[in-house]
Amino acid sequence: MPFHFAARLAAVLLSCCAVLAPPEAMLASAQCWPPPVHGEVVDRFRPPPCPYCAGNRGLEYETASPAAVRASAAGVVTFAGSVAGVNYVVVELLNGWRLTYGRAVEILVGRGKRVFTGSPLAVASGELFFGLRVGNEYRNPSPYLGELVGVPRLIPADGSEPRPAPPARLSCRSGSVPASSR
Repeated sequence: MPFHFAARLAAVLLSCCAVLAPPEAMLASAQCWPPPVHGEVVDRFRPPPCPYCAGNRGLEYETASPAAVRASAAGVVTFAGSVAGVNYVVVELLNGWRLTYGRAVEILVGRGKRVFTGSPLAVASGELFFGLRVGNEYRNPSPYLGELVGVPRLIPADGSEPRPAPPARLSCRSGSVPASSR
């Protein structure tokens, strides 16, 4: 009987520790998101010196036209619509962080929709804004993004048909979450 009590107590304590751990700490080792769109970053994060000053509060991607915009992380869509004629989708993650996808030409999801990593959110044409907010503070999303890389393979030298290339994989920098972001 004492063993069962000890096992139950341990399970309850572990559950409490998981609930009380800061959300950033729970996700720190798992922070490696795929890029939201195939494209090149043409303007990096530049934090403004004051809340109303100029800067870039995210990453600006140059995309093909049309380009599929996919969720970089799982969450719930909290906003999908137009602000001053510009289309945005905002996804809130389990830890309360919000990812913003902006300048879409077509929105494919609605408010309240649960999305998973890779879920289609929108269609971009030429450019896409991707931002991260923790509370009301804009953060640089770059440290959380992995990079899709191809897998090297050998090509037959005898002229025979090569096997199809394996799919690209997500490559993440070791320790990609800086201490200042935790």
